[in-house]
Amino acid sequence: MPTTTEAPRIYPALRCRNAAKMIDWLCHAFGFEVRAHYGEGDIVHHAELTFGSSMIMLGTARDDDYGKMVGEPGGSGGKSIYIAVSDADAAYAKAKKAGARIIQELVDRDYGSREFICLDPEGNVWSFGTYWPKAGEKA
Repeated sequence: MPTTTEAPRIYPALRCRNAAKMIDWLCHAFGFEVRAHYGEGDIVHHAELTFGSSMIMLGTARDDDYGKMVGEPGGSGGKSIYIAVSDADAAYAKAKKAGARIIQELVDRDYGSREFICLDPEGNVWSFGTYWPKAGEKA
């Protein structure tokens, strides 16, 4: 059984039409930091962006075997990423200033979270909230 002090085991991965531009936007709008970036020119083969102790991976959408499995970026639905933050109002202001399309304004949930939902420039759904479940702690 994994312990709570080990590195995360789950890493959301995105394929983007313009991954190089998306990396810059995610860093500016949401506060991600680039951990790794591999590619040539405008093509990003693989990138890792950190947010505190968490990480996402992304790359340029391409017609390879993996691309055929995950499909094209955009409106196929069912994809979203939740990020736990200590200050939802600050995250909201930063995302909105960077041009994130807010699809649900800041709201206080009955379970104690303050959160909002927005879209990045390629249509991925991002939720930010103060609800922060931690592995190893009872729900």
